[in-house]
Amino acid sequence: MASKTFATLTAVVAWCALGIQLVLTIQKMTGEGASIFEAVWRYFGFFTILTNCGVAVVATAMAIKPNSVLANANARLAAVAAIVIVGLVYSVALRAIWQPTGWQAVVDHGLHDATPILFVASWFFSDHGQLQWRNVFFAIVPGLVYFIYALIRGAADGWYAYWFLNPASLPPAQMALNVVILLLAFSVVALGFVGLDKWLARRG
Repeated sequence: MASKTFATLTAVVAWCALGIQLVLTIQKMTGEGASIFEAVWRYFGFFTILTNCGVAVVATAMAIKPNSVLANANARLAAVAAIVIVGLVYSVALRAIWQPTGWQAVVDHGLHDATPILFVASWFFSDHGQLQWRNVFFAIVPGLVYFIYALIRGAADGWYAYWFLNPASLPPAQMALNVVILLLAFSVVALGFVGLDKWLARRG
């Protein structure tokens, strides 16, 4: 089955990229005098990392136990919407200002390019027809939860993973606009996938 094949590939790529990125983060930060705990704390501050973790879990469930709650229609929708946002935001806001090399470049392509493409394929070939328009609200939750999480983290240690979610360097109006734009992006992407789900279900 194509969905299981792509889900397996997604899981392998995502878990490998996540593992290598964790090693690279620990090596870099401990080399600068930070502790391993500080490196791991920093690692889990990125939406990209958390989303890839979520996608890796959902893809693994799709490959191993497709009838589990971790692989149901809502889980797949939330995961695919979030990982598409990761790819889009990276391409629009971050790719031009970040030029990684070596293993970091490999990992970056894995987390921001390969995993999104593979998981969209996994979603496309999975079962369809279970989603309703109201499920869009479920897909927005990861973005909203991350925003709250990022603010709490930033208030605690003064570090923000993304410049466009940094209230210390942005005026309140711009900060609010950025959040609204991101949540609207989640909504639009999720609406697109729900619509596609309904179309694929009608095609049979």
